Amino acid sequence: MNGKKKPQILDFDYLGCTPEFLLEKLHTSRKGLSEDEAKKRLEDYGYNEPARKKKRTVVFQILSMFVNPLVIVLLIIAGFSLFFGQTISALLVILMAVMSVFLSFIQEYRAGKEAEKLSEMVRATATAYRNGRSKEIKIKEIVPGDIIDLFAGDMIPADLRIISSKDLFINQAALTGESFPIEKFADPAHSKSHSPAELCNIAFMGSSVVSGTALGVVLKTGVATQFGELSRRLATIRIETSFDKGVHKFTWLMIRAMVFMVMFIFAINALRRGALIESLLFSLGVAVGLTPEMLPMIVAINLSKGAIAMSKKQVIVKRLNSIQNFGAMDVICTDKTGTLTLDKIILEKHCDVVRNENDNVLRLAYINSFYQTGLKNILDRAILRHEKLLVKQYLKVDEVPFDFSRKIMSVVVETEGKHKLIAKGAPEEIFRRCAKYELDGEVMEMEDLILTDLKEEYNNLSADGFRVLAIAYKDIENKKEVYSRDDEKDLTLEGYVAFFDPPKPTAKRAIEVLKKLGIEFKVLTGDNELVTKKICSDVGLDVKGLVTGEVIEKLDDAALREQVKSTTVFARLSPLQKERVIRALHENEHIVGYLGDGINDAPALKASDVGISVNNAVDIAKESADIILLKKSLMVLEDGVKEGRKTFGNIVKYIKMGSSSNFGNMFSMTGGSMFLPFLPMLPIQILLNNFLYDLSQVAIPTDEVDKEYIVKPRPWNVNYIKKFMLIIGPLSSIYDFLTYGVMLFIFHAGAPLFHTGWFIESLCTQTLVIQVIRTGKIPFIESRPSGFLIFTSILIVTVGIIFPFSPLAKFFGFVAPPPAYFVALFLMVSTYLLLVQKVKKWFIKKYGYD
Repeated sequence: MNGKKKPQILDFDYLGCTPEFLLEKLHTSRKGLSEDEAKKRLEDYGYNEPARKKKRTVVFQILSMFVNPLVIVLLIIAGFSLFFGQTISALLVILMAVMSVFLSFIQEYRAGKEAEKLSEMVRATATAYRNGRSKEIKIKEIVPGDIIDLFAGDMIPADLRIISSKDLFINQAALTGESFPIEKFADPAHSKSHSPAELCNIAFMGSSVVSGTALGVVLKTGVATQFGELSRRLATIRIETSFDKGVHKFTWLMIRAMVFMVMFIFAINALRRGALIESLLFSLGVAVGLTPEMLPMIVAINLSKGAIAMSKKQVIVKRLNSIQNFGAMDVICTDKTGTLTLDKIILEKHCDVVRNENDNVLRLAYINSFYQTGLKNILDRAILRHEKLLVKQYLKVDEVPFDFSRKIMSVVVETEGKHKLIAKGAPEEIFRRCAKYELDGEVMEMEDLILTDLKEEYNNLSADGFRVLAIAYKDIENKKEVYSRDDEKDLTLEGYVAFFDPPKPTAKRAIEVLKKLGIEFKVLTGDNELVTKKICSDVGLDVKGLVTGEVIEKLDDAALREQVKSTTVFARLSPLQKERVIRALHENEHIVGYLGDGINDAPALKASDVGISVNNAVDIAKESADIILLKKSLMVLEDGVKEGRKTFGNIVKYIKMGSSSNFGNMFSMTGGSMFLPFLPMLPIQILLNNFLYDLSQVAIPTDEVDKEYIVKPRPWNVNYIKKFMLIIGPLSSIYDFLTYGVMLFIFHAGAPLFHTGWFIESLCTQTLVIQVIRTGKIPFIESRPSGFLIFTSILIVTVGIIFPFSPLAKFFGFVAPPPAYFVALFLMVSTYLLLVQKVKKWFIKKYGYD
């Protein structure tokens, strides 16, 4: 597929010509292309992938990671060090920057490859004709001239000219912003404007079929499509998630603090000692010590590790940063069917208008489901599975497909030379179109009083937990070839078919578990309130309030924000009403997840913080989702939420530790600069200290997270981190100042011994404090760290202690401390860790455990 592709130019009036002329110009036919011709066109025009970001080379991906404020700070410091002849210092700083970049790249590259493999499992397809037969084709392999079959629920795979259609309604909000579906026709059109909103015989890539059926011929694919032009611009735009904002907010908080303190420390040293270059190099060393340069790597490792762990639990992460939102969500909204229920509909009753069993009702329902060619839903399949009936004596004449506005689908059949329209749909919509009803073989007029009684029978069925469809018919005297929704009037009500979708055995337990995890459960369904309430009661969902779409339609945004606070079940919602509920929850400062798999769920999936769909969902739902569940089970959701919280928990461990340690170092460096007769530590020693400390943090993503941490949602809380930094940070300064006193007044240390003593103490306290900060409990006794984290901590402390005795010591200005120093070191480090544990417990009691 390499090389320059042919431009897709249409140099004729493809809007105003007849379908036959169009097919001739595109060198195709209604039977579609041959496989050989399709392959040739795929070579000529390339893959049909408009929304795909341009794949960057490995070199470019690595270089782009250097464009990070933390890495840039390190590179600037390295540049200054080289300029002043401090080669070893510069190499250490560059090594830290390169280590952060390459570890981040390796993790993101692996995660990207994994995501590509997983994405193949949820790849959308289209129904195209090849070699005269319809078959499922990957959307990326669709080519100009392909003939595409369209049904309700399909995404439009390319820019198509409609060549035949039946009640086709397209949602093209992605391109035009129109809230309502647009009807499309196969007739030639003559429009002066090429605006998508005005082209009534073109279906654009990225839009979706709401209802009806059609046949279309592909005009343009890939970036040549209208959607492709849009996506080419969008592919260069990176949408910043709440997680990204949190990371950036913390990063710049640390950089601002670092710049202020470095300038302050430089000014103190320059004024006191007068050695500007030495003061500058010391300040730059402090800057490296205060920079959380490993943050990008820690984030990348944690997110990719979380994505891989979730994939093993049957959860595919399409967007890495959605993992944190998954863990942070405190409200999950879900459709009812297939989520709370088994999604195995069985036909339980077929009865007349007074609920007596009636075989004629079953026969009419069977004919309707058998002959419809649209999207056969689970109710149609349940009717056809219930009992096999012979319907060959009924010849299909036409059909009026289902759509969401009328909630009815009808077929017209011919029997004994007469036409009969058979309608099946929502009872309230069928009632509106009925003039008569049939009971015991007698047809009677439907009066208002009778209608009230008939509705009561239907309500009784619904209240028992049945999903009810009404069946009606009309014998047509004036036969015709084409029928439409206008013919769905003056019907005769025959009876009802009642379905039962039993609750999942795990639904009750899953709702209880999610509640324990601090997630409020809300049901947003298009189904009626009686069925919904019965199912919710069966699965143990506390129905605090139940509101229908009619009520929501009358509420303004402020009133809806109040309504969603006290309501757990929303019934009879349209797709846009579901989206409104999600946005109202957002405005109430909730982090909202949405689980859905239908056409009507797509707006809500897009509006939510984390859109969750399933592998067998309709195309548009999968495309709108951030996370795909390979099995539609609420227990899988529990696993995903826990994994999201673990991932975020380990990121926060590094942030809390890094911010508090760095803030403590600011105090220590400032105090030392003001009162010591020499620098508290040489610049090269600061860099080595920071390098070894960074190595010890690589193991954090492998650590376990306390069970207590994952029991409630954990959104970004920078204010909490700031408080932690201000309270825990200065504790290390107390022991740094204590070390100053021990070295000066007990060991009467000169500069080399002083530097060595503080280097070892600083490295030990910084490295070992993670064992205390990583948990809200008592370390090791109540909460054990991962083996790798223990290993790296012991390794780095051992290296730090041995280093002054090694041949490398002289290059870094170290001398061997006396044996008594290590007794003092043990006492200081031990009491420091005990103090941090005590203050941590007080902090958690006062501010909570975030």
